[in-house]
Amino acid sequence: MIDFINKLKRGFQRLQLYSRLFQLNRKIAAHTVPDIQGQPIIFFNTSARLEGLNLNAAFSMITSWGIQLAGRRVYHFSCHSGMSHCVLGAGLGDPKALPPCQKCIKDTGWFTASAPTIWFDYQEDPELKIQLVNKSISELEEINYKGRPLGQLVLPSLRWILRRHHLINDEITRYLYCEFILSAHNIAEKFSQFAGEINPETVVVFNGLQYPEATVRWVAKQEGIRVITHEVNLQPFSAFFTDEQATIYPLNIPEDFVLSEEQNRVLDQYLQLRFQGDFKMAGIKFWSAMDQLPADFLSFTEGFDGLVPVFTNVIFDTSQVHANTLFPHMFAWLDLVRETAEKHPRILFVIRAHPDEMRKGKSSQESVVSWAVDQGIENMSNVMVIGPDETLSSYELIQRSKFTMVYNSSIGLEASLLGAPVLCAGKARYTQYPTVFYPDSLPEYKELLTSFLTMDEIHLPAHFSENGRRFLFYQLYRASLPFGEFLLDHNNPGYVQLRRFSWKKLLPGGSAVVDCVVNGILNGDEFILETDQE
Repeated sequence: MIDFINKLKRGFQRLQLYSRLFQLNRKIAAHTVPDIQGQPIIFFNTSARLEGLNLNAAFSMITSWGIQLAGRRVYHFSCHSGMSHCVLGAGLGDPKALPPCQKCIKDTGWFTASAPTIWFDYQEDPELKIQLVNKSISELEEINYKGRPLGQLVLPSLRWILRRHHLINDEITRYLYCEFILSAHNIAEKFSQFAGEINPETVVVFNGLQYPEATVRWVAKQEGIRVITHEVNLQPFSAFFTDEQATIYPLNIPEDFVLSEEQNRVLDQYLQLRFQGDFKMAGIKFWSAMDQLPADFLSFTEGFDGLVPVFTNVIFDTSQVHANTLFPHMFAWLDLVRETAEKHPRILFVIRAHPDEMRKGKSSQESVVSWAVDQGIENMSNVMVIGPDETLSSYELIQRSKFTMVYNSSIGLEASLLGAPVLCAGKARYTQYPTVFYPDSLPEYKELLTSFLTMDEIHLPAHFSENGRRFLFYQLYRASLPFGEFLLDHNNPGYVQLRRFSWKKLLPGGSAVVDCVVNGILNGDEFILETDQE
């Protein structure tokens, strides 16, 4: 009965969405007077959804409306069964099944109806297909065709869809790898031809790492076209736009930026909720609860000279592309943690698996728990693994720690703000500023790890916390561009509904956030809100 009611709700929400899109697209198209002298702007987003309107699809759509009403020509480069297998379609259970194109095409038509939409279909390149025959996974990684590094461009997507970093050299993996490569080549050919015809000034893409958008980004960069990427940000309904890679969240914080007393108060309120696990990212709530450490655990820790929490990441997450600087991947780092624990039996290492490893429909196929089993961690008296489904408070672990180890998890920044020394092993969004201990090389990392384990007290530079607060506030209240005036929650997590608003709100001067994004795209302004959003 509940499933039936939810199905009715989703059907009603879809009718509401189509109705609002029909009205807005008609009004925006009617009031668009593009400057035919200016170079057009291309929008491309085919990896954020299969059907329905999710956050990144909404960011792209609303921004394109703002660009149109600011007087610049907009084109949508859109997929019309243009890939033999897409990133999301291959994740529906059977990687070899054809993607559900018709629903996706239908919704894309609704989202792009106010401006010309250039649809690309799929045409397989027989010469490239021959080159892929009987290739191993390692050989496919090195595929370069017509000067394009297709094997590397599609690799993050393959890892993401298969939920693992180390790819298995089996038939299904090779099949999907080849189909992604063939599809990426098709996108590159179609986009290069289209861009050559209209000479765009800028291309706006989602994420920039999933293979369709990564391919368009690579081609555009090769042809001297500016590329802007976007991703969800930390605040509800908020986006991050950048000329760089959105998934690393690069920020240019002014040197003279200092938090006021009121801004510090606002940040403290945010952190208080965060430390209770009361937050969402992209509409997903990771922690259903956050429990205090039980008495038997606390009693167990008293038998050791120190406690070191070790916070992991999801191995296939797109952030890992940037993170692998000191180590080839996260499990290589965990191997070092295990070796170190063997040498320091008086230190208790508590390895905390990321809760997203077990998210429904996105469960990791190469998990921290499985690594621990393979490594025989259960036989080590000073290593404990907390699974992704356990709700013990990570923040209480940090407060009781000698120091904290992270790969590139966001909790590293939060631990630093709690006053804990943090040793970071991978490039994270916050390591662009001195906020944690992040050595320049692997030998330096090992040396620092050893010294931390033997020190009675670790000196924590005062500027770590100060820089951390500046960085987090700037990301939360300057670089998090809030689209909440246009969007509402949906009963399907990660998806959204459109609020009722007039198309005039998208005109220049009608919305601070639309003005910010439009001016960033058209004039090269920073994608930063100047007014306080706290």
